[in-house]
Amino acid sequence: MRRVWVAVGLAAGAGLSFVLLLVVGVYVIAGNVDGAGQGGVGLAKGAVPTAYKTLVQKWGNLCPALNPALLAAQLYQESGFNPSAKSPAKAEGIAQFIPGTWATHGIDGDGDGDRDVWDPNDAIPSAATYDCQLASYVKDVPGNRTANMLASYNAGAYAVIKYQGVPPYAETRNYVKTITTLAESFAAPTTRVDPSRQAATAITYAQSKLGTPYLWGGTGTADQGGRFDCSGLTQASYESAGITLPRVANDQYNAGPHPSRDQLLPGDLVFFSNDLNNSRAIHHVGIYVGGGYMIDAPRTGAVIRFDPIDSPDYFGATRVTEDGAKALPTSV
Repeated sequence: MRRVWVAVGLAAGAGLSFVLLLVVGVYVIAGNVDGAGQGGVGLAKGAVPTAYKTLVQKWGNLCPALNPALLAAQLYQESGFNPSAKSPAKAEGIAQFIPGTWATHGIDGDGDGDRDVWDPNDAIPSAATYDCQLASYVKDVPGNRTANMLASYNAGAYAVIKYQGVPPYAETRNYVKTITTLAESFAAPTTRVDPSRQAATAITYAQSKLGTPYLWGGTGTADQGGRFDCSGLTQASYESAGITLPRVANDQYNAGPHPSRDQLLPGDLVFFSNDLNNSRAIHHVGIYVGGGYMIDAPRTGAVIRFDPIDSPDYFGATRVTEDGAKALPTSV
């Protein structure tokens, strides 16, 4: 259970004034920070489960069109890092190879003498190798080599060559955007991350719920008495700003890039985990409001309140973006 650090009474008087000033500050900061790309190929802390991190880091650097964050984004989008995943289309394993593609592109990644689509030690290297083979097929096509590689994965190298770039297919263009956007969530930021322009609205919503009793599984519906659990509150807060987040906290972690502790801004989601090396073990989320505090729905028997974020289970933060939320797979 989380310790009770700050009473609900902080929501009154000076506490409210403090939060209101922060909300205004979000808009000011948002107008003064230059938009900068992510850059780099490092993986964000805990974004990839520990069991697969070394594989993703190694094989994600197989060719110039690929990087570890991009490979992680593909695996997450395909299976949510589930090595036992199987789709209705008969795609199998952590990388979701269909049998025909596996037969021609699966490799023995761990050198144990077999090619096992259910073994991440084979499937992850195979996914990277397949990506890089596609990149080699379209290496002479103009434009962004990574976009052309991803488009080849979705529509086939022939279509990319025919159109001399990403084909004008809605599905293919959406796929390219989805994976490159998700990759931002798996990459360790090397530059400042743009503040969210929707953050102030989300904070305002969460602030309006201070003092509301916690409800496990609560999403704020009328039949639940307007009560929330932790991720129900953050989901509703960003829904009020026009951004749809997944229902559970560990999926919300992938809704945007990850600022470091000293880069936090009001509106960032802050996460807490039972395993500080695995985002899939996240068990709690709140909305950062500045000064080391968040608004959160902590536990049964408590109310929505201010709590400090600095605790032994603090995992990290996500700066929610609209594109990041839209890119998240609904099946994960």
